[in-house]
Amino acid sequence: MLEIIFTLLMLVLLQAVLGFDNLLYISLESKKAPVEDQKRVRKVGILIAIALRIVLLFVLVRIIGFFQEPFSWLTGNIEDVLNFAFNGHSLIVLAGGGFIIYTAIKEIWHMIGKVDLHESLDGEDKSRKSSNAVITSIVIMNLVFSFDSILAAIGLTSEIENSTTAFIVMAIAIILSGLMMLLLADKISVFLSKNRMYEVLGLFILFIVGIMLVTEGGHLAHLKIFGNEIVPMSKTTFYFVIVVLIITDIVQGRYQKRLIAEQEKISAKNERKQTNA
Repeated sequence: MLEIIFTLLMLVLLQAVLGFDNLLYISLESKKAPVEDQKRVRKVGILIAIALRIVLLFVLVRIIGFFQEPFSWLTGNIEDVLNFAFNGHSLIVLAGGGFIIYTAIKEIWHMIGKVDLHESLDGEDKSRKSSNAVITSIVIMNLVFSFDSILAAIGLTSEIENSTTAFIVMAIAIILSGLMMLLLADKISVFLSKNRMYEVLGLFILFIVGIMLVTEGGHLAHLKIFGNEIVPMSKTTFYFVIVVLIITDIVQGRYQKRLIAEQEKISAKNERKQTNA
């Protein structure tokens, strides 16, 4: 019994750690929905994703070999340029990583692009999507993010002899982590709304998440380019890069405030000189 409780705690912790990037994606993606529907979109998307995660867990437990074994028709090489052996797992991770990179680049480009004056005055954003479209995006990406965490959960529960008990433990961990996401999603979205400057930081973190998934997918597919094997970005490297990005953003923000304050002092002195003259 103690072993089962310990495994459950480990699974919840694992889901919480691996769910950070998922939570960030949900917070950013939900902003594309109509303002009045954003809160509902986050809740519905997460609830549907929790249910589908349990279904995915049920499916993976029974056909896990299908996702791990390379497809014969997607295995081969192109002279000395490219070697590959794609399986179901690698294709899902590569597709998810590629989509996240595309989404991050598109949103960053939208931020630095020209702003339509009429769009700003009307308070409408042409990039907004319907609530159902946003919910669909959240659910799909939630499943992509959950794929690795479910496989890791299966590994953690491999020592539990009773398969039914192992499944129940994993299902409880998924539900608990989903409830945590429900509690935190609104808070993160509100924080990003009040601190718009951190949206750029969030998008770059999302971009790195995409790169991490692509490298992992390439590794799972045994990709070799010119004889060089694709090495996955480790979680340690990922979190180190995130910490560096956050520290850089904080330092840059404070330095910018200092420069603005000094510029205002200089402007005030010049105004006083002109007044005295």
